[in-house]
Amino acid sequence: MSERIYVIAGKELSRVNARCQELVDRLLEPEARMTGLLSVDGAQASIAEIFDELRTMPFLTTQRVVVVRSAEEFISKNRPALEKYFDHPSNTGILILTVGKWLKSTKLAKKLPKAGKLIDLLPPKRGELGRYLIDHARQANDKTLDRNAAALLIDLMGENLTQLCNEVDKLALFARDDKAITVRHVEALAGHNRVFGAFEVIEAMMAGRPMQAIERLRNMFAEDKSAEYTVVGAFAYHLRRLFQAKAMLEKGESPRTVGQKLRIWRDADRFFSQLRQTSLRQIGTTIEELAAIDHAVKTGRTKTQVAMEQLVLKLAG
Repeated sequence: MSERIYVIAGKELSRVNARCQELVDRLLEPEARMTGLLSVDGAQASIAEIFDELRTMPFLTTQRVVVVRSAEEFISKNRPALEKYFDHPSNTGILILTVGKWLKSTKLAKKLPKAGKLIDLLPPKRGELGRYLIDHARQANDKTLDRNAAALLIDLMGENLTQLCNEVDKLALFARDDKAITVRHVEALAGHNRVFGAFEVIEAMMAGRPMQAIERLRNMFAEDKSAEYTVVGAFAYHLRRLFQAKAMLEKGESPRTVGQKLRIWRDADRFFSQLRQTSLRQIGTTIEELAAIDHAVKTGRTKTQVAMEQLVLKLAG
């Protein structure tokens, strides 16, 4: 391996750490890490110590590996010295820097390709998230994550990759006696409280009880620290089921058939009561408004709770 410097860049800390560990595993055998590996936090790292480690002859191993994690501050403080090092890196030491973002326009970045390699961990796109979670479940937990379960998890949790991976890890423990993580596991562990909370807010909205709807919505935020990222998904999930059910009923299918196809076992009477109080057009419009809220939140133009309260008051009124 000819690279003497690696920069691992990515916003998702769990992905960056996992990729860094994979790289260390490739560079050093386990028995060589006691004498051949130094890992330090960038805020506490000393440039003199780092260079000494990189240039010291390895003992009981063929090379030394020095990892500087969250290295933004370290790079900022020591940019001129690092630029010189990038020109003439150690022959016996490998430097790994992990950062949230790597600006490719800097002098340091332009020197990197001659001495090393940038590993840029771009976040997966929405359409790639399911496959990423399936791979994560297999690699990190030795579990099969059902494709429908992955899609449901994204609907409920949103697109924050760290939270999604953490939820998959929890699901793997929850499903420890099963080979696969299924929709049933997601509904039981990740989805029930959020979806039921959305169910109750929508019920109050459709009944024209705005203050009750707002109170229930605020309870969702108070009881779940991750609600800022998941509440829109929970509402969208429930409204999509309402939309599917309404469309099926209008095509002449019976409530019993609809309930079986959409797996509506809990509070089925209340679910169909909600359907009777709204039209297919109204449900579709609400789903479109949720999509607009989701975009506005992600682009920083609004806060989730504020936007959801405005939507609830509008629809309940």
